[in-house]
Amino acid sequence: MSAILVTDRGAVRQIALNRPDVHNAFDDALIAELTGALVQAGRDDAVRAVVLTGAGASFSAGADLHWMRGMAAASEEENREDSLRLAALVRTLQFLPKPTIARVNGAAYGGGVGLVAACDIAIGVEGTKFGLTEVKLGLVPAVISPYVVAAIGVRQARRLFLTGEVFDAAEACRIGLLHRVVPADGLDDAVEFTLRLLAKAGPQAQREAKQLALRMAGIDAQDAGLADAENAGLIARLRVSAEGQEGLGAFLDKRAPAWAR
Repeated sequence: MSAILVTDRGAVRQIALNRPDVHNAFDDALIAELTGALVQAGRDDAVRAVVLTGAGASFSAGADLHWMRGMAAASEEENREDSLRLAALVRTLQFLPKPTIARVNGAAYGGGVGLVAACDIAIGVEGTKFGLTEVKLGLVPAVISPYVVAAIGVRQARRLFLTGEVFDAAEACRIGLLHRVVPADGLDDAVEFTLRLLAKAGPQAQREAKQLALRMAGIDAQDAGLADAENAGLIARLRVSAEGQEGLGAFLDKRAPAWAR
């Protein structure tokens, strides 16, 4: 089964993460397929907008359990290469030359929050839970950090990066991660309303407008690539550190880490 589902509706391309049995958690296959699909959408002149969502009840739970188990046993260099692939995915989404909408149909954690932050517009369902819980594992949300900080600001990022607390859709909207919060039965209508607005704009103007906003905020693709390399090195070091190994081991063994006992 493909890790993503791609559906075209006129000029709109919807890409759904398609691992509902594990809450659309990331593994190597999903990262590779999603990156490829985004690159293809960016190059397709027939595509005017991209909607990113999740199959089933969740948007994305972040890292897959089996994937995490493999990374816990991998070398620092293997972890760095793994992190660079995730970084490339989120960077591709951030700088996609088409309008992007995160259709947040359910919970988003870790890398899932990074995907939401990297979209131009984010609409979520009431009651949806979000979390940047990496510190509870002795880790940090390294490769998604530039996109999350750009979305919610450094003050909120410091709070959430440090506490690892879970927050709801209303809070996500208040801090800027979501633009709109709607009832579950109103999600499709809200996305369609936004797509109608996007369809009225010139595609070249939209490309330039997106680049303008990013440029005025000091967000540059080349600089993002350099930051990704540095952040991938950081998460790789933490994953193989004593604290990272204890945190990952505790999570996989379903026990409290030593520092939380």
